Amino acid sequence: MTTAAVITLCVIVLAIVLFATEALPVDTVAITILVILVLSGVLTPQEGIEGFSNKATITVAFMFVLSAALLKTGALQVLAHRLSKLFKYQFNSAMLLMMLMIALISAFVNNTPVVAMFIPVIIQIAHTSGQDPGKMLIPLSFASIFGGMCTLIGTSTNILVSGIAEENGIEGINLFTMTPIAGILLIIGLVYMSLIGVKLLPDNLFKRTLKKSFDFNQYITEIEIMEHSNSVGKRLMNSELVTEFNMDIIEVKRDNDVFTLPQGDFVLLANDRIKVKCNADKIKSLKGKEKSFSVSSVKIGENDLTGKNSALVEMVITSSSEIHNKTLRELDFRRRYRAIPLAIKQRLDIFQDDLYDIKLHAGDVILAEVKTHYIETIKEKETQQDAPFVLLSHDYITDFNKKKFSLVISVIALMVFLAAIGWVDILIGSITAVMLLVFSKVLRMKDVYKAINWKIIFLLAGALSLGHAIDKTGLDMVIANIIIERLNPFGVVAIISGLYITTSLLTEVMSNNASAALMAPIAIATATTLGQDPIPFLITIMLAASATFMTPIGYQTNTMVYSAGQYSFKDFFKVGVLLNICFWLTASFFIPWYFDLV
Repeated sequence: MTTAAVITLCVIVLAIVLFATEALPVDTVAITILVILVLSGVLTPQEGIEGFSNKATITVAFMFVLSAALLKTGALQVLAHRLSKLFKYQFNSAMLLMMLMIALISAFVNNTPVVAMFIPVIIQIAHTSGQDPGKMLIPLSFASIFGGMCTLIGTSTNILVSGIAEENGIEGINLFTMTPIAGILLIIGLVYMSLIGVKLLPDNLFKRTLKKSFDFNQYITEIEIMEHSNSVGKRLMNSELVTEFNMDIIEVKRDNDVFTLPQGDFVLLANDRIKVKCNADKIKSLKGKEKSFSVSSVKIGENDLTGKNSALVEMVITSSSEIHNKTLRELDFRRRYRAIPLAIKQRLDIFQDDLYDIKLHAGDVILAEVKTHYIETIKEKETQQDAPFVLLSHDYITDFNKKKFSLVISVIALMVFLAAIGWVDILIGSITAVMLLVFSKVLRMKDVYKAINWKIIFLLAGALSLGHAIDKTGLDMVIANIIIERLNPFGVVAIISGLYITTSLLTEVMSNNASAALMAPIAIATATTLGQDPIPFLITIMLAASATFMTPIGYQTNTMVYSAGQYSFKDFFKVGVLLNICFWLTASFFIPWYFDLV
């Protein structure tokens, strides 16, 4: 191998490690890859930035805008809510119908915002129908993946692979090229989840109320003893906090001293800050003693402790969130989101102390009190492609705008039709569709800018530069020859199978777009060496890079439902491993047969 090929190989290894460990955000990793490849001389500066002007990158950007326009109409919640009664009386039929609906929507609308929009709706449906959301959220994510694989515009991964193909002079991947194979996988996925997958999902994840899930029946808060309090100078056991309100005293802070679990004869002084544990009603009753005690501003469940202008919400941090790897203090959380944090849930741990100093990660849940008038602003942030969190609040649903929905769905349908028959290129079609919605005042240009998930755009640009380096240095041919040497004796089915399983396993530990950008040039080189049409090999990469079910980190929608559903890592593995194997075996045999490779 040449020096450039060795450098590229080292960059690939570095990228896999960084993606797998999540040491840096995926977009940061992608741009770092671009910079290394240019500074090392593997790519010229012009080649390094070509990913930003690539057709795939621009198409994905405008598809995000069309997705946001459809979500903005409120139509998707209306569809979901109509399933509520069916879930109550015919759970299995409703589950199949829900997954089919999500799959069909995700085939033409980017699946990530679809899942973000549906998480709170599905949870509300579960509560209304008396079902367990834990049985519904993983199927929601998986169904969106099934549907996203079915068309070129269903997921950014398909558009990315198509863009790499065009860069290599390969034509022939249109809107529905992958549909026959992906359609078979869709049917298998729906049948599997309906008959087997749902039964493997855990029970009773959401049988508790919101405040119980955060253990807030017994709430921990801080009370300051005011100068005129009757408790000043009294022993703790004689203080009205104990005698009248029967509170559990956890600790007392006095200047720089902290007294943990103080004895009953501990004497209280003015300005002491006491951490107590009791139920909400007792905290609320202290509100009539402002001259004696200063109580933290909180709201628990339906018990309003700060007035009637606030609401309790759960905020699930998304994998694309700016909150990831930061603290609430660094974010200036209270000012930016008009919210007071009450607790933070990280996997199975719940934190109620020093909330502003806890390092947050994707999947963490923030319980917060939010001013009512700011709820709509937060809901608007949630619909953006770079949404900082998914808001699990069931009281605020986007109103359905029938007129806007009719216009948006008509524009998208026209774009799909013209692209399908080849009259309009999908890039020009998506741009034209967005501008029609702007001129019709469904969207403002401000909405267009906000709708684009710039994290994905930067990831695509960086991933494309890596793919270009693999092709330019000949590393793709080296790897392709190794694959052919090892698998060719077993036939083309084995080669397709090897490409699929390699891409699938890479996607489980790194971004689906990154694994697709890494494997697409290798697939093209493999097909070229074999003297075969590269289209079926590229379709293999498309499907394998999206069909990831074994871990919550392989695909963004899995990460989103991971915390919202209070799942464990093993829940995904238990449900997803057999599904991954089914998809792998089906694709390994069906792709060569369909494209007449055998």
